[in-house]
Amino acid sequence: MNFHTRKWIKPEDLNANGTLFGGRLLDWIDEEAALYTIIQLENPKVVTKYISEIDFRASAKQGDIIEIGISPVKFGKASLTLSCEVRNKMTRETIITISNIVMVNVGPDGKPLAHGKTKVEYVKDRLE
Repeated sequence: MNFHTRKWIKPEDLNANGTLFGGRLLDWIDEEAALYTIIQLENPKVVTKYISEIDFRASAKQGDIIEIGISPVKFGKASLTLSCEVRNKMTRETIITISNIVMVNVGPDGKPLAHGKTKVEYVKDRLE
């Protein structure tokens, strides 16, 4: 799993218990999944179709640095399924896991559009 994004937990990210608000974390995960998919499918128009069971394993508190990891699971005809892990950067403790996030490639009409991709591509490979 590649961990590309780091977030510093600030006061505005906390819930009433003084720990990271789950909704804020899910917002960051959804954005990271969209960015990963846009880069892989080379289309800025993608939408989230499905997020499987979310397993909260630990929390984070103000001042913690977390990192969001995304990994491809399956390339569909018009979709890309990803898995996600968020962990504490300093302790490596897993905060959350999500087995499946299904992102759909869409065309100008907002309907699913086949992308023709079958494997992970890196930008450096596209430039060669």
